[in-house]
Amino acid sequence: MTRNTVFPSPFFVGFDEIERLLERTAKTAPDGYPPYNVEKQPPSAQDKAEKLRITLAVAGFSAEELDLTLEDNELVIEGRQKDDPGREFLHRGIAARQFRRIFVLADGMNVVSASLDNGLLAIDLERPEPQRMVRKIEIRQS
Repeated sequence: MTRNTVFPSPFFVGFDEIERLLERTAKTAPDGYPPYNVEKQPPSAQDKAEKLRITLAVAGFSAEELDLTLEDNELVIEGRQKDDPGREFLHRGIAARQFRRIFVLADGMNVVSASLDNGLLAIDLERPEPQRMVRKIEIRQS
């Protein structure tokens, strides 16, 4: 039995995990909250690593209400605001909202830092330049 695959060529060997990642991200419902940017940062003079920054607009969230975790290659950003039962609203236009945003990172991507400034959560990533390897493989005869 054959199945449809993203990589139909028989020369793509061992790409099953990438196919699973593509299927999982395709099934994720696109939620616009919180809005975010992904931008490429200029490389530094001494370090040629690829640098990226993910910026999320998380106005109203404190650092204690935000949680960043990295498991396998998934960067998970969660925000949970708590309602203060002692407050009485005459009009409530700003809801205490929760969110969960997941970014799938490529192999080798490192989370360098995260900072919260003026309602913007900035997460800096880098991917060190891969070292090219050439290896001679011995052919044994039986």
